[in-house]
Amino acid sequence: MTEDEARKALLAREAELAEEDRISGESRAPVTLQQDSVGRLSRMDAMQQQAMAQAQERRRKAERARIKAALERLDQGEWGYCMQCGEEIAQARLSHDPSVARCVGCAG
Repeated sequence: MTEDEARKALLAREAELAEEDRISGESRAPVTLQQDSVGRLSRMDAMQQQAMAQAQERRRKAERARIKAALERLDQGEWGYCMQCGEEIAQARLSHDPSVARCVGCAG
């Protein structure tokens, strides 16, 4: 994967994450209280869905941080090298996820 391909892939994934955030906004909204028995079950289900949406939001936020760091490494000419040992990261690993910052040896 070339640096240009990596940049395009990272920016495309960043746009996908923004769209996922937009779509899931309603799922993260506060759950309204209903007092009847069906309402309690519905509210519990809604609260579970809300918690899952919030967890997904946290994962997207972490992925955006990895993407931002990878774009900075691209700008600085450090992309493709392990942040821990300095060795080159395998092309297959970078092709799978251009935001990785460590080689397989250091990541494990």
